[in-house]
Amino acid sequence: MTAQTLPLPKEQGLSIVAAAVRDGEYRCASPNEVIAACKAMAQRYLTRDAKDGNLFRPGVNAIDMLDRARALGKLPEADAANLPERKVATVRDPQTVDAGNRLRNLDEGTVLALMESFKTYSQQQPIVVYGKETDAVVRLGAGGHRLEASRRLGIKVLCFHAGGDELDRQLCEIDENLIRADLTPSDKALFLARRKEIYLIKHPETAKGVSGGRARQNSATDKMSFAAATAEATGQDQRTIRRDVERGEKISATALQMLRSTAHDKGVMLDKLKRLGTAEAQEAFVRDLIAAEKQVSAESKRIRTTKLAGNRESRLRMIGLIAEHGRKSTPEIPRAAYAIGYADPPWKQEAWSDETGQDKGLKYPPMTVDDIKALCAGDNSPFTRDAVLYLWVTTNRLADGLAVLEAWDFSYVTNMVWDKRHIGMGRWVRDRHEILLIGKRGSVSLAPMEGTQPESVYAEAKLEHSRKPVWFAEQIDRLWPYLRKLELFQRKDSLADGDIRLNGMWDFWGNQAGSPEGGAE
Repeated sequence: MTAQTLPLPKEQGLSIVAAAVRDGEYRCASPNEVIAACKAMAQRYLTRDAKDGNLFRPGVNAIDMLDRARALGKLPEADAANLPERKVATVRDPQTVDAGNRLRNLDEGTVLALMESFKTYSQQQPIVVYGKETDAVVRLGAGGHRLEASRRLGIKVLCFHAGGDELDRQLCEIDENLIRADLTPSDKALFLARRKEIYLIKHPETAKGVSGGRARQNSATDKMSFAAATAEATGQDQRTIRRDVERGEKISATALQMLRSTAHDKGVMLDKLKRLGTAEAQEAFVRDLIAAEKQVSAESKRIRTTKLAGNRESRLRMIGLIAEHGRKSTPEIPRAAYAIGYADPPWKQEAWSDETGQDKGLKYPPMTVDDIKALCAGDNSPFTRDAVLYLWVTTNRLADGLAVLEAWDFSYVTNMVWDKRHIGMGRWVRDRHEILLIGKRGSVSLAPMEGTQPESVYAEAKLEHSRKPVWFAEQIDRLWPYLRKLELFQRKDSLADGDIRLNGMWDFWGNQAGSPEGGAE
């Protein structure tokens, strides 16, 4: 069925569509109007606002239907006479639209969602700007999020150009916000109080106590009262409007700004505030309220942190008990006995010079990658089901280090870096750092508590070959002081006095170590 053959709405529906085309949108004032508008939607004569069920805009078939209704003489005379030419949006460079100081801050989530929508469907609803199409710069009335989305995407923005002064522009912005469903009580109070100020400036005859302040019955020239005009523009109840205006007039704007979007931004709180005598008292009350809220939040966080720490300690005790039941034999590597591992494998290094070979290589027998993989794979693992492993790897062996983690049944999570301060040798680059891979396994989290994590980079000048700074072992011991730790490829008797690993919670095993030491026997 084409647009020319679609059935015409009944008289009420025709009037609503005509008004929507004339004004750009129509707000239904009664349930019967909503029903009529919804029937018109079925033929795509109208579209309904996604957030405001009373607000309708012209659909794709609206203009053709009205032309047909006018030709058939079915359009009410008043509506036919008032129909303007079709409103046409124009495009502008968004950089030529001055957004100024907006009543509400932009919501980042809304901007990002609009950007995705624009990529797929383009801009469906134009923004409203004040100024002529030929003006170099125009002022934004409504559509701040749409404007920002267009700016970020680097595309032109669709605009309806409106005429009017700065007060008209502010009214446009206020009314667009007032029809939204996500305004807080403080927002409504601020916006409606400002709307009343503007309305009384533009229509002083409507002020109470002024002659003619009440619109006379049956007089087309008299302006409606502020509450009536705002109710018509926004679809809100007049009583609600008067309540929100009173809050905005009696409460300090600074106090309302401080309250916005806090847990205390509620009507009950605003009504309590407005009973305080002065702006200073209101602002002091809000400051104390917010300070108390922060104090409660900090205490709640402390309680949560304590609870999390207790839960973590319970998990660590359970893993420690499991480790105690692991099989430790001599001289074989222990089995399922440690939750924390620290290893510095003797990687087989490339010759650093094609002329001189490996004369700068390791001073102890190296192991192939396959041998290192097999050492702790499967049933050979010295680690419990839930465990953390720290594995040293040189930069040119990074891929091999990750492969060893996987072979030992650990998942890579992150790494730390030892900055040796001085430049070393290397085939492709002059090495200055080594990498300590960190892996985890199991279902029980052994992650450090928030705020206890060490820094990812540590700088210390390199000493003798293959010896790593004790700082890394100190960090591991600090994070898990009550869990036994196994260091592979390390001799206990090579550690200096005062080394943290001599505290009785570390055991050692490796091809340099002979049989297990430090309690692993």
